[in-house]
Amino acid sequence: MLKLWSIAVSVFALVGTSFAMTACQETGSENRQENPSPTSPATDAESLKLGALLPASGDLSAVGPPLIESVSLLVETVNQCGGVNGSPVTLTVADDQTDPSVGAEGITKLADVDKVAGVTGSFSSSVSSAAVNVAVRSKVVLISPGSTSPVFTEQAKKGNFQGFWARTAPPDTYQARALAKLARQKGFQRVATIAINNDYGIGLEKEFTQAFKQQGGTVMNENKPARYDPKATTFETEVGAAFANKPEAVIAIIYGETGSLLLKTAYEQGLSQGVQVMMTDGGYSEAFVREVGKTGDGKFIFAGTIGTIPSADGKALNAFKALWQRKQNKPLSAFVAHAWDAAALLVLAAEAANRNTGEGIKSKLRAVADPPGTPVSDVCQALARLRKGEEINYQGASGNVDIDQNGDVIGNYDVWIAKEDGKLAIVGKVNPAK
Repeated sequence: MLKLWSIAVSVFALVGTSFAMTACQETGSENRQENPSPTSPATDAESLKLGALLPASGDLSAVGPPLIESVSLLVETVNQCGGVNGSPVTLTVADDQTDPSVGAEGITKLADVDKVAGVTGSFSSSVSSAAVNVAVRSKVVLISPGSTSPVFTEQAKKGNFQGFWARTAPPDTYQARALAKLARQKGFQRVATIAINNDYGIGLEKEFTQAFKQQGGTVMNENKPARYDPKATTFETEVGAAFANKPEAVIAIIYGETGSLLLKTAYEQGLSQGVQVMMTDGGYSEAFVREVGKTGDGKFIFAGTIGTIPSADGKALNAFKALWQRKQNKPLSAFVAHAWDAAALLVLAAEAANRNTGEGIKSKLRAVADPPGTPVSDVCQALARLRKGEEINYQGASGNVDIDQNGDVIGNYDVWIAKEDGKLAIVGKVNPAK
């Protein structure tokens, strides 16, 4: 069943000032209380309504909850410094359960019943694929913090999205190149792939194979790639195919819940011994490490696995980290900054358009994200400038979030490793463009 929560966040209902972003304080109390000029009211009577379509449960349940918290925190912060177009922003959250059919139901509810103008989501590419057509039809702007399939770029080039789609995480075209480059840097010549059988898995697998071959490597199972059903509960056949003939590395493009069972199966069958497992962002979670489990002598099976993940290195990152630590009292996890930026772009575009509608957001999305406006990394400062009629170039927490005509951003990638204590650590960077 679809799970929905309605969160109405009012500037008058917030508790204390600890929810305000540190950098907001630089604008002074005047800017935090500043409202739009009475001579330039918003063209829409209703306040801005936003939605979040993210996985609180299902295969990506280890990733989704912090993203929801990030979007909610963005709305709280915006309302504390004056809201959008003179009114507080409201937020309704839908759990897509990492299921395309549930995601389609969720976006329909958000658009038709809750009347949202913009939605942060989804994370899964397959869920976003199911949701984006509904969003376009309903004239709702959908900005994903993590749907990285190259399919979206291809569809955008055909004009299918009409400007109602964007993402703050770069497409897997770049992650595939980064992962291929990392594999070659590690000296691997012969690798195999195993991927979840959905838009994310197949798209990244194909892009990786092409990139690795261009760099002189061989993908041993290129002609018969190993792919597994997202709803599968056993993986003996798939891992047998991927680890056959002892590749130097297996590129595992997987999600947390099913992927942990897959890697545990490979270990239990004795297939992973002596083979380097390399992963992407879909399995980047310490909960994933725990789910894969331990060996008989108490060591984590997952230890030594390496992978790539989009970097979060924007100009607003330090201030956002400080806010997150105060609010959540826990480290910043993967894609949380990307979710913050996705929601930030929605509110900034609505303010710039002076319209609380999807078409209004669409009309100003690239204007607030891209040059030549004044660079600004603080959301409250950005809103204050927009209220004065100034142009801005938002510099986010995840990166500069310059959005191209296809709704894409270009980013760098962190290299991560699973340590022996079960923790994940960033150990380097890899630039797919170099």
